[in-house]
Amino acid sequence: MFGVFEGFFGIWAIIGIGYWAAKKNIFGPEGRMILNRLTFFIASPALLFTTIAGANPQEALGSQLFIAGISALFVFVLFQLLSRWFFKRSAAERTIGAMAASTVNAGNLGLPIALYALGDISLAAPVALFQMAIMTPVSLSMMEKATSTREAGKRSVLIRTLSNPMIIASAAGLACSIFHWMPPQLILTPIELLAGASIPAMLLGFGISLVGSKPLQKATQRRTEVWAAAALKLVIHPLLAWALAAWVFRLDSTGQYIAIIMAALPTAQNIFVNADRYNAGITIAKDTVLVTTILGIPVMLAFAGLLHH
Repeated sequence: MFGVFEGFFGIWAIIGIGYWAAKKNIFGPEGRMILNRLTFFIASPALLFTTIAGANPQEALGSQLFIAGISALFVFVLFQLLSRWFFKRSAAERTIGAMAASTVNAGNLGLPIALYALGDISLAAPVALFQMAIMTPVSLSMMEKATSTREAGKRSVLIRTLSNPMIIASAAGLACSIFHWMPPQLILTPIELLAGASIPAMLLGFGISLVGSKPLQKATQRRTEVWAAAALKLVIHPLLAWALAAWVFRLDSTGQYIAIIMAALPTAQNIFVNADRYNAGITIAKDTVLVTTILGIPVMLAFAGLLHH
């Protein structure tokens, strides 16, 4: 399980650098906003495009893709219902919370863990493909609708949705993957360079946000929601994936282990970027990312022990 520690160390190192830089006021008062806008509008769309366009749908279209999709959608809907019935939150905050409870850190944690802990980096492909090609466009479309003014008509919401850079990048990448076509290297090179900035920028921005922040504060009135989202992410999500792998898809112990570990990954940092972009659910996004990233290692080790891996 050294890959688990290696993946988490890289994340915490960059978050720590962002925290240190903010304490030294290196980025100035607008540092977090600039980094998050860089991530949302430029770097993450580039990463989405290169990842989806370079994926082989045939290799990812297996049982692990359906396990990742069904388990994530179940948790997403479950948190939406909890947030609506018990916490009485707005549609935008419900969606951010649901994303925090169901979206795994498939990029900068999933890839190294798939390689070093599971032995094959391609094992992260199904969950990454599902999230980037389906989950991200759908959830961002919901955010566009939820944050539109009441006066905005369906046409206005549709235009906002279709002009969202991450949705455009996902659709373009999926088209390239399906038709087995890639842009000329002259065009692809700057896209790949921008894609490389996505994860470091979002981690630095997250580190900046921790300066002066006190997670799980009672005054925010979001503590219960954060723990609910974290429990769904780290416990219910992997247990559901386990049940699907064992009893629905009849996978062997190795297949079950892969499904559990991929589902037990912490909340992706881009949920905080999305929350900051739409100015909704910032507290629950930030605190859930923090809690699940801290508790991710012991949870994965516990599941590994249960399955004797």
